[in-house]
Amino acid sequence: MPKQCFGTSHVPLSPAVRAGDFVYVSGQVPVNSDGQVVKGGIAEQTEQVLANVKAALALAGCTMDDVVKTTVWLEDARDFGIFNTVYARHFPKNPPARTTVESRLMIDIKVEIEAVAYKPL
Repeated sequence: MPKQCFGTSHVPLSPAVRAGDFVYVSGQVPVNSDGQVVKGGIAEQTEQVLANVKAALALAGCTMDDVVKTTVWLEDARDFGIFNTVYARHFPKNPPARTTVESRLMIDIKVEIEAVAYKPL
């Protein structure tokens, strides 16, 4: 089955791509609809990133409940506790598998998240 790309981006990537029953969401960063990094700390940035993940999933007809795996990059591991509190609100039951690492990020942000969803056609 060929892949299907959803959404547009100002960089060479698709926000979401379906490959069979899986939907892959590109790494989402804490930018608002104007493309500006949201003000605030890890809590505000995590909320925006997860809103962006949700929006990318919706392009492919998925919801947060369909997410089976996430990968998270935190700019500072000391933000893990606050990040985890916000993240848990978005996955209140049956949370996906997750990998979380500390990493220098491509722009001056505190968090980036990519996701994989499973939703049979």
